[in-house]
Amino acid sequence: MIAGDYYNASYTAEQTRDYTAQFTAITQKMADALDAGVPAESDQMQAAVREHYEFCLQFWTPDREAFKSLALNYVLPTGYKDTYEEWRVGLGSYVYAAVCHFADTQLQ
Repeated sequence: MIAGDYYNASYTAEQTRDYTAQFTAITQKMADALDAGVPAESDQMQAAVREHYEFCLQFWTPDREAFKSLALNYVLPTGYKDTYEEWRVGLGSYVYAAVCHFADTQLQ
């Protein structure tokens, strides 16, 4: 069994497709914000980060530090970083900065 199979074992194929579609739509918004050259703190990017946070709420409820720790995976050499960097070079760092701003201003 590979890791992805283990973590998705409790989800139906339909749920997995839905989660993937949600993640893809959010990531596209983040990539669009990066392409537009708007700051990580911009309303456009912060709205995308809010969607990302709400996406996470389907699985767990991260507090400020936990959400920032998750985002740290977007800049460290991990599969998460690789995923974002496949979308756009620099997207992992951009999302990290945006998540940190969101967490510091919106979460406890």
